[in-house]
Amino acid sequence: MAAGEAVEAGLSAERLQEAEKEAAENGASSAGGDGEVGCTKVENNNLSVKAGSEVETKEERTEHESIREPDSNILDVSSDYPREKHLSIQRQLADLEKLADLNEAEKKPCPLCPEEKFKACYGHKLHRHLQNLHWKISVEFEGYRMCICHLPCRVAKPNFVADQAFSKMGAHYHCIICSATITRRTDMIGHINRHVNKGETESRFITAPAPKSSCEVLKEADTDVQVLPNYFTPQKTDSYFNPKMKLNRQLIFCALAVLAEERKPIECLDAFGATGIMGLQWAKHLRSSVKVTINDCNENSVTMIQENCHLNKMKVKVSAKEEDNYEALEDGEENTDTIEVTKMDANVIMHLRSFDFIHLDPFGTSVNYLDSAFRNVRNLGIVSLTSTDISSLYAKAQHVTLRHYGCNIVRTEYYKELAARTVIAAVARSAARCNKGIEVLLAVALEHFVLVVVRVLRGPSPADDSVKKVRYLIHCQWCEERIFQKEGNMVEENPYQQLPCDCHGSMPGRTAVVLGPLWSGALFNTGFLRRMLFEAVQYGLDDVQPLLKTVVCEAECTTSKNFSTHSPSDENKQEECGVYIKTPDMLAESDVVPGKRKNNEVMRNATKRQKTDNSAEHPAFYYNIHRHSIKGMNMPKLNKFLNYLSEAGYRVSRTHFDPMGVRTNAPLAQFKTVLMKHSTPTYAGGQTEGPLQLTEDVQVGDQLQAAADSKAKDDEFLEEKKSGDTAAIFTEDCPTHCAAN
Repeated sequence: MAAGEAVEAGLSAERLQEAEKEAAENGASSAGGDGEVGCTKVENNNLSVKAGSEVETKEERTEHESIREPDSNILDVSSDYPREKHLSIQRQLADLEKLADLNEAEKKPCPLCPEEKFKACYGHKLHRHLQNLHWKISVEFEGYRMCICHLPCRVAKPNFVADQAFSKMGAHYHCIICSATITRRTDMIGHINRHVNKGETESRFITAPAPKSSCEVLKEADTDVQVLPNYFTPQKTDSYFNPKMKLNRQLIFCALAVLAEERKPIECLDAFGATGIMGLQWAKHLRSSVKVTINDCNENSVTMIQENCHLNKMKVKVSAKEEDNYEALEDGEENTDTIEVTKMDANVIMHLRSFDFIHLDPFGTSVNYLDSAFRNVRNLGIVSLTSTDISSLYAKAQHVTLRHYGCNIVRTEYYKELAARTVIAAVARSAARCNKGIEVLLAVALEHFVLVVVRVLRGPSPADDSVKKVRYLIHCQWCEERIFQKEGNMVEENPYQQLPCDCHGSMPGRTAVVLGPLWSGALFNTGFLRRMLFEAVQYGLDDVQPLLKTVVCEAECTTSKNFSTHSPSDENKQEECGVYIKTPDMLAESDVVPGKRKNNEVMRNATKRQKTDNSAEHPAFYYNIHRHSIKGMNMPKLNKFLNYLSEAGYRVSRTHFDPMGVRTNAPLAQFKTVLMKHSTPTYAGGQTEGPLQLTEDVQVGDQLQAAADSKAKDDEFLEEKKSGDTAAIFTEDCPTHCAAN
């Protein structure tokens, strides 16, 4: 139809030109009569009227097609010939900026907005305009972005005001497949989906050939990985690689290296491979000690994982069902490292196979995969999970926390440790459903993620012990004192009595909230952390060593000065970088055959080790020194304050959860007392007079405090003297032992 209309339009134009030529010839010739001239004029008018009516009909038809409703099911697929792509359809934001750069003026207009809507401006303002208005609400299809357009491409329905028609140019989208213009973004998405359902995915625009994805090659821990250009902000079909998670990958590698020293070989699974960087590091550094399986449900990710394996000169086992399905190396080098790459859902592969080490790193929460992870994990195996749903774990979306973890939390000063204990509580409940207990080896909560590493203990008894450590927490909202509820099912008349503070008696109303259920046990295993630090030093992982040293100090609840203290009974220890580290020879699990149940002796040793770890358990939670500072007083330095608390007889250490946090077993009242004692008043006077005046005030304060104490003692002595007259009479008549009683 469109081709026929074009032919008719071309014929009408040719007739117009012929008629004009004949009219010019007839006008130039003066010999013709009036009747002939009149006939010629009539014929010319008829031809022009006919051609003009055809052009008007064509314009009305085109105008009618452009004003069609967006929700119409009739798609404009009649135009088979290619047309030029609209300006609003681009691949990258930089392409839109290049269109604006065509104007050589200092102030550049927006290529998708008329001048009356957006005036010409400088480059930085234009960049924000294009990014926030056009690019942010664009519709994506096969690598192209259909940005919203404000140009007069689509004439909106006219508004009649006082018998005058005003046509307003509305915002719209241009379809990349057909010539339709649609106003709403949701309608545009539905329009594209209807094209896809009908199998119409080829664009009818003259588009430049899509450039081949120039993949970048990144290197991390001597492992090369090939990533897409948009690896940091991925689309749904692209693989994701986050450089900020390097610390997380190194922690998991150290945990796996410790397990590999206990038993060899071990089967480990990276359930969400993405680019495969984590599994490649395992196989490249640990070699024959591990059998690596990298899984992902995305086909593009699986393809990229295989390419990255070839990039690092490793064999790839595509399917577990087909035997001898190995891809040879191109260089012909002999390499025994083999990585198995699978494409299936993470729950499915964990249900089908057993592993010694499982790592879960999905987008967001990992609670949907815990039951599958603990179903077939081997005894004394390790399950590590990385949760990136920090909005819910850090109490920014409390309703999401209740929905995912079944836990009620609020924003506190120790919110990061609260997040770690929330995740561990969910892990303990999932493991108990499979008759397995857990031993927490490491819990780290940083800015972007929460990492939890647990060891699996098979049997109903360890499962019961783990579930008993899931308790509720009583948190005072006035002073932020906190304490776990006591064990037992009996209801207490006044739960406020469990809190060390007396805010409920001095403050009106309800002063405390119940949080949880949370994990109340230890968050760290000191021996395991020391071996992780040893592996980090051995493999040259410099980025993770400061964090591990801080966590070891936190697990032992000691300062960095006392970090290398050790008992003489620890014979099988090595010293590395000033730290005494347990060697793998100490472990009884090193002689255990993987997949077999432990004998009674090894089980008793594991139970004894767990009891000793619990006896030296670090204090729960920490205090932020700035949250409890006194107004108008200068606080001491953090390291000095730690020494003051240690001299007072309390266990104290810094914490990785908060750079200004102090983990101690001192109650909050004693914490504030020591802080108040070693704080100095703030003065606005000169710097020379400040220290002198400060010492005088301290001396005067000490004198006043001593006078008050002596007065109190005198009052007590007088009261005892008044009440002691009858006692003196009684002691005269009675024996010495009776008087003492």
